Amino acid sequence: MVPLSVLDLSPIIEGGDAAHALRNTLDLARHAERWGYRRYWLAEHHNMPGIASAATSIVIAHVANGTSTIRVGAGGIMLPNHSPLAIAEQFGTLESLYPGRIDLGLGRAPGSDSLTTRALRRHSPVDEADAFPQDVLELMAYFRGDAGPVQAVPGAGLRVPVWILGSSLFGAQLAAALGLPYAFASHFAPGQMMQAIEVYREQFRPSDQLDRPYVMLGFNVFAADTDEEGRRLFTSLQQAFVNLRRGQPGRLPPPVDGFEDRLTPAERMMIGQALSSSGVGSRDTVRRGLASFISRTGADELIVTSQIFDHAARLKSFEIVASIRDNLLHTLREGR
Repeated sequence: MVPLSVLDLSPIIEGGDAAHALRNTLDLARHAERWGYRRYWLAEHHNMPGIASAATSIVIAHVANGTSTIRVGAGGIMLPNHSPLAIAEQFGTLESLYPGRIDLGLGRAPGSDSLTTRALRRHSPVDEADAFPQDVLELMAYFRGDAGPVQAVPGAGLRVPVWILGSSLFGAQLAAALGLPYAFASHFAPGQMMQAIEVYREQFRPSDQLDRPYVMLGFNVFAADTDEEGRRLFTSLQQAFVNLRRGQPGRLPPPVDGFEDRLTPAERMMIGQALSSSGVGSRDTVRRGLASFISRTGADELIVTSQIFDHAARLKSFEIVASIRDNLLHTLREGR
């Protein structure tokens, strides 16, 4: 069984607030550490009423300070929103505080709408996404300490693992060219997943950080006692996804019965395709879904996300996934 990690968007639920979401994030991270998940990543999004992790570096520090062994990182930092020097200093600080536990995943998208993008940058953008490869190289130079007269302090000389995130062939090609691990956003944009994996593996060039390709894939899990309950929990994410596509982002809604019956055929097709990398249902159903996905993709690692309204049900979903992993590992060892 491949290693499993956690992607947490720190969901702000209807009736809740950011403080409540961040308390739940730390609680989930502590459970994930006990259950043997490899890493715990948080994502940068802005102007999103349902996501509390906009100040991603601060939330990473909050989680790392409240845990002791699990790797903590960004999945990811949207580099076009920041200067490479500032990110090198932030993650150099995190690595200095929590040595050997910090990951830095870098994304090319702004993680926001165009108005928010302008508010973040405070100047007229010249399509900073096109400068993404150069910004990644500059950031890595700050970590190596060979960026010239300007040094990242803390940061210079620290080996913070850098990942490239993506949902298209661009990120796959860049990660391969730089010899970096690659995380694909298959949990919400699986369309080019198989092609991106192939491109990355075929074009990969070894580097000081990585000697062979390493692919981590996103996977939604809504695990419960029964298939029916899993499908019901899943409707919170389905609602949030449809609302976002309608231009009406909001807090994570509670699950509802019969949600898909309210959708247009086009909306049903849209969420069916976008959220196809998902395991939804009972333990056995999710186990089969995970095994099939791993077999089909050859993933080196999965990063699991569960946008579940009720925190106790969310914890249970991650616990079920951890037990599936442990049972599969036990079966493999017994078969040797």
